[in-house]
Amino acid sequence: MNLSQLKPPKGQKHKNQRIGQGMGSGRGKYSGRGAKGAKSISGYSRMRGFEGGQMPLHRRLPKRGFTNIFRKEFAIVNLGHLDRLEGDSFDPGKLLELGVIRKLKEGLKVLGSGELKRKILVKAHLFSKSALEKIKAAGGTAEVIPGVKLNARKVQHPGAKPGTIPKAAAKPAAPKADAPEAGTTPDVKPDVKEGKKASAKKSAAEKSGAEKSGADKGGEKASPPKQAKPSAKKEK
Repeated sequence: MNLSQLKPPKGQKHKNQRIGQGMGSGRGKYSGRGAKGAKSISGYSRMRGFEGGQMPLHRRLPKRGFTNIFRKEFAIVNLGHLDRLEGDSFDPGKLLELGVIRKLKEGLKVLGSGELKRKILVKAHLFSKSALEKIKAAGGTAEVIPGVKLNARKVQHPGAKPGTIPKAAAKPAAPKADAPEAGTTPDVKPDVKEGKKASAKKSAAEKSGAEKSGADKGGEKASPPKQAKPSAKKEK
């Protein structure tokens, strides 16, 4: 017996269905697609989630929240994990070598989960409040690596209601001029622009007065005699 004598069992292999080979083939004329409709033409593909025209499930369900495009992700390490590692000083490079973190991302952040029973030196970009307290209580030191810029947040007033948006700080008012004392005249500086406007108005008034007087004199000398208008009625 060799490989050329191996054959699949009877009934395991079937011939592919041949369509469009005439009416006698059983799959002729419409080739199993039916007479009309979108499914009968070539190139038809059903859209994902299509439910026959009714409102699909992915549109019926409510949507909540959003994706913050300014979100920053940090590599997280807890104090309990650092306490179990060998060594007294830890920084991002050493933690990458030990395999504690896989990617540094935006920086290294140390959290205060777990117990710290020995003195260690930790260098990271961010520390939580509880992590700083536990490191100082154990006699260790925490050094912040500069270079991480956090998103600025508006500080809420302690007396404001929770959930309210803090208003922008009001601009300081301009200092008012001191009022003059009684019996003294305030120093008023002459405005150059107002003086120019007043002189322009005065010259315009003088010109208009001269034109009016000239028109009156000319009218008295060269006024034509009035003529009687002819009556429209004809003499009978």
